[in-house]
Amino acid sequence: MSKGSVCVSFFQPTIDLEKVNAMAKNEVTGLSMHLVPRTTLAQKMDALSSMANIAGYRAVIEASNNYGRFFTGQVTAAGKIPPAKILIIGAGVAGLAAIGAATSLGAQVYAFDVRPEVAEQIESMGAEFVFLDFDESQTDGSESGGYAAPSSPEFREKQLEKFTQLAPNIDIVITTALIPGREAPKLWLESMVLSMRSGSVVIDLAAERGGNCELTVPDQKIVSNNGVTIIGYTDFPSRMAAQSSELYSTNIRHMISDLTPEKD
Repeated sequence: MSKGSVCVSFFQPTIDLEKVNAMAKNEVTGLSMHLVPRTTLAQKMDALSSMANIAGYRAVIEASNNYGRFFTGQVTAAGKIPPAKILIIGAGVAGLAAIGAATSLGAQVYAFDVRPEVAEQIESMGAEFVFLDFDESQTDGSESGGYAAPSSPEFREKQLEKFTQLAPNIDIVITTALIPGREAPKLWLESMVLSMRSGSVVIDLAAERGGNCELTVPDQKIVSNNGVTIIGYTDFPSRMAAQSSELYSTNIRHMISDLTPEKD
């Protein structure tokens, strides 16, 4: 890029050091869409949220395509069909979008988050909040910027214990737990996958940072030894390209408008 150019892109300055150094060397200004502050005024240019919203919705569509059964419960002349049971781990933007899509399709949805204040949002959308029998779960698990804070070892132990109990009865798991700039925490262990029924599905939205599921392979769909499909795609927004382009370009337009208030 020529000297004085501006590059508006998804890059994390603390991780993508090679790109940052190249920009500095060429005197290119870099604007990271990863670092748009999560304030009320900046919501219109928060591309992370607009892309996470699409990823959460698409995760449910991908899950239904691979699950191969009804989401909604039915009573028919041919027999009774129970609703699909879906567990969504992490109720940020992607998690809430997944809850909305899954409940609208008639599934029985459970959701977990380390931040107790989101329980009300989860329940207002028709899902059931998974509570832990642990004192720390009543404390604030939030960090500045609206992200979840890393959990203590004791809390994590209780968390994994709860997921182990739930695993045999869950048909679809969608994991969204990701803190920018950190590796994804391992929340759905191999033992949990092996206790799920054949035909179940795990969608890992944290695959780009190593994944929340121990068996996730980034950018691939694999099937475990017991017949569970594990999807680690890292391009969910690109799988709804027209919608993503429309929202992302609107985020960019708002950013340019705010940066150049005196210009047409």
